[in-house]
Amino acid sequence: MQRFAHKTYIASGLRTPFGRGGGALADHDAISLSVPLVQAMSAKARPDLFIWGTVIPSLGWSNIGREIWLDAGLDPTVPAFSTVLACSTSMVAALTAAGMLGGDTDLVMVGGAEVMSNPPIGLKLDASKRIVKLFRTNPAEAIAALQALTPDDLVLPVKGWANRITGRTMGDHMEETAQIWGIGREAQDAWSLKSHQRAIAGWESGFFDDLVIPLPELARDANPRADTSIEKLAALKPAFDTSGKGSLTAGNSSPITDGAAACWVATDAGLARLPEGTHYAELFDHEIAAVDHGVDGLLMAPSFAIPRLLARHGLRYDDVTLWEIHEAFSAQVLANVAALEKPGWTRDRAGVDFDFGEFPWDRVNPNGGSVAIGHPFAATGARDLSQAVKELWAMPSGSFAIVSICADGGHGTVALLRRP
Repeated sequence: MQRFAHKTYIASGLRTPFGRGGGALADHDAISLSVPLVQAMSAKARPDLFIWGTVIPSLGWSNIGREIWLDAGLDPTVPAFSTVLACSTSMVAALTAAGMLGGDTDLVMVGGAEVMSNPPIGLKLDASKRIVKLFRTNPAEAIAALQALTPDDLVLPVKGWANRITGRTMGDHMEETAQIWGIGREAQDAWSLKSHQRAIAGWESGFFDDLVIPLPELARDANPRADTSIEKLAALKPAFDTSGKGSLTAGNSSPITDGAAACWVATDAGLARLPEGTHYAELFDHEIAAVDHGVDGLLMAPSFAIPRLLARHGLRYDDVTLWEIHEAFSAQVLANVAALEKPGWTRDRAGVDFDFGEFPWDRVNPNGGSVAIGHPFAATGARDLSQAVKELWAMPSGSFAIVSICADGGHGTVALLRRP
């Protein structure tokens, strides 16, 4: 069984270098950071449709896709719209595009951008209602009311990007999940070190050269650290739980990151419009899962989506040659795979009675993941897809890849790719 009536492909695109929060790219917003990337992508081919996303909202626009497309000076007859699903935003853009292929739509550019350095500051509802009413009746009093605002009137990102329902950050939730699954500090730091070492090796080998466009402010990813070590990681203090039980640190968590990323979704006819040598893979199937985060954990949905997706095709873990797993936190990767490996989990919790075998740890994120490279929320899906397609292209024909992303709200999105 295949998901689509006709062959559907993901082709590697481009991305900006990923910058550290408050660093070289901090003067941008999501639109200005996206424009040079979209222009570079459009120089390769004109898409029939453009889908883009950002997770951190702005009052300055509602359809960031159209704003970027027009600011880039591109053909205004190309439709452009926006999508969002937290950290899965640009993967969902790709899945949306895949469902829209056909007729006159053969090639879609998808992606996302985030400038996490500059989160917007908003008004709480009561303050907003009061001041908007004053602007309608007495603008002078409205201005005075603005000047008299206190922190209690404002929506401030003082705890990072907290879940609205729980009021807790992703890190707060992941600390709890790490303790439930017995994911200790040493294992988290060891995974983080591998991520940095692999990302640095990828840059040194030239793997990222045709995936990343240099910007005037930054030529390569700023987050991977060549000088890190297990000793340096172990010396860092917990970043979320400071009670003495915490294990998540700045070193084993994905950093605040600015960046944009894009990839292509295409039919056979769309592939023919891309430059010769573009890497591509068939989008064979996908799965989106949602869980009760109060029961299973905020970032554990991939452990439900992956077995459901593989079982549909009779695939064991070892049948998948490449695993590209988004690293929101080292603990998140380790906990989701621990669930996949736990006897009875896929049957009793994911509802799949299938023998998946042993998990091939040596096939995960061969060129590093989000802990090292960075995690601009809306850009991560396109970055993961492009990276996986290029990695898969070096493998034998028929090889499968899993690309997995966890997302706020108890979501998990997973794509199954196949090397032609």
